[in-house]
Amino acid sequence: MRAIIPVAGVGTRLRPHTYSLPKVLLNVGGKPILGHILDTLIEQGITKATIITGYMRKLVEEYVRSHYSIEVDFVKQDVSLGLGHAIWVANETFDSEPLLIILGDTIFDLDLSPVKDSKISLIGVKEVEDPRRFGVVVTNKHGRIDRLVEKPQTPVSNLAIVGLYYIANPDILKEALVELMKKDIKTQGEYQLTDALQVMLEKGEEFSTFTIDGWYDCGKPETLLSTNRYLLDKYSTIKTFPDAVIVPPVFIAPNATIERSVIGPYTTVADGASVVDSVVRDSIISDGAMVTSSLLEMSIIGNNAYVRGNFNKLNVGNSSEINYG
Repeated sequence: MRAIIPVAGVGTRLRPHTYSLPKVLLNVGGKPILGHILDTLIEQGITKATIITGYMRKLVEEYVRSHYSIEVDFVKQDVSLGLGHAIWVANETFDSEPLLIILGDTIFDLDLSPVKDSKISLIGVKEVEDPRRFGVVVTNKHGRIDRLVEKPQTPVSNLAIVGLYYIANPDILKEALVELMKKDIKTQGEYQLTDALQVMLEKGEEFSTFTIDGWYDCGKPETLLSTNRYLLDKYSTIKTFPDAVIVPPVFIAPNATIERSVIGPYTTVADGASVVDSVVRDSIISDGAMVTSSLLEMSIIGNNAYVRGNFNKLNVGNSSEINYG
């Protein structure tokens, strides 16, 4: 099985951080989002991947090549024309072997064994209160999918497609993508994967669903922090410092510096970061950042940023400096 991971997006909802770093390389729970995805795939026996890049693609390629030895094909999506287009530009990297498509801004906690053994295509779903920003599935009484709708403004189902797809017959997916391109079938101005899957349904391809409770979105600052909390509950590190108080769960990188501070709960302090004379909780302090004389909560401090000041809620981009009097 091959994993297809589209990571070409600009990540506008995570600015200012994504002005200087691709979204999938933002730190959460001690490593980049993409690192969590690749680690999970490798743990479950998937060792081939296609990564579809675009925005700051060289940084993505450098990270993967320097940290992973799995077989990876990198494909560039020159123009952002939607998820369906992204999968289309990668079509030469896959054949009739089943595919697992995973969106690059989500982290999942799921045993893939039943999915990999399926004889039919499957779509990962989760019940949500407001399905308008998702694609959704409409199922019949037998649990099979009757149709798919991209971002319905009038809700037809609360089963949201959460970014994990198992495609049993990639050849039919290719045919559906060709049809989208030839007929210029777009939704909200883009070629949507949801529309391609609907074409597959109309061609007779059978789809069912699998429920993903362990699905964690990293697409917005508040969801990035929520995912950080989940990961720290699961993978918290235990570390002590002579003049600091550590309140778990936390992740503190081995080369991070903590002096005269209270860290946690739910705080990530990444590689080379420094926290001095501060109280930091429910926050992410990214690589090389320095926080001093500050009280921070629900904050994201970007790579190499410098923060000195008072109690605030901050969303500070990479290589920034904030100094309160």
